[in-house]
Amino acid sequence: MHVLVTGAGRGIGQMLATRALSRGWQVTVTLRSGEGPEGAAVHCLDVTDRDALRAAAAETGPVDVLINNAGIIGPERQDPLDMDFDGFAETLRVNTLAPLAVAQAFLPNLRQAGNGRVISISSQMAWMGYRKADRIAYRASKAALNKVMQGLATRLEGEGIAVALVDPGWVQTDMGGDGADLSAEEVADGILDLAADMTITDTGRFFRYDGSEREF
Repeated sequence: MHVLVTGAGRGIGQMLATRALSRGWQVTVTLRSGEGPEGAAVHCLDVTDRDALRAAAAETGPVDVLINNAGIIGPERQDPLDMDFDGFAETLRVNTLAPLAVAQAFLPNLRQAGNGRVISISSQMAWMGYRKADRIAYRASKAALNKVMQGLATRLEGEGIAVALVDPGWVQTDMGGDGADLSAEEVADGILDLAADMTITDTGRFFRYDGSEREF
C-alpha cells in the first residue's frame, strides 16, 4: 500500500504518515519545510504550486491512496461583517483549490495503482446545518471542498477511483488545541482504516474519522 499525505509537517498529517509507516505501508509526504517522518519519501513544496505538484508526481510511482490533508484555519478577521478578503482568498486557495490540483497532478499515479482512492480532510464546520458566523472563511472553504470532491467523485467513478471526504472531529493539534476531544493518533488510525477498506461504493460520501457516514 502506497499512501501520499499532503501537509505532513505537523498535526493530523504528520500522524497519518507516522501511523502508516508503522503499518509497513510505503509513505510519500508533502510539506513546506523540514525532513518529514523517518522512512517517508518527502517532497518539499507548497500545495498551491501546481508546477511543483506536477514535478513531484513525475517522480512518484503508483499511489494507492492520496490523502489531501494540507490546510489552514484562515485569517484572524473572518467574520461576515469584518472580513480579511485577501486572507479569505488564500484560505480558498489552500483548502479548496489545492486539493483538486493535487488530485489532478497525481491522477496518473492513482490510475497506475489500478484502484486508487482519494480522501480529503474536511471538517464538521463545513456542515450546512450549522448557522454560524465565526471562522466563515474556513467554514466556506471546507463546504466548497466537499462540493468539489463530490464532482471529482462523479468524474472518476467510471474509472473505479473512489473519492471521499472525512470529518476528523475536534483533534488535539496546533489547530484544534489541547482541549480537543480526540487524539491525533486515534483519528489518524481511523482514517487509515477507512483508506484501507474504501471501495468504489463509498465514492462521493462524507465520513467521520471512525468510518460512520455523516451529512453534508
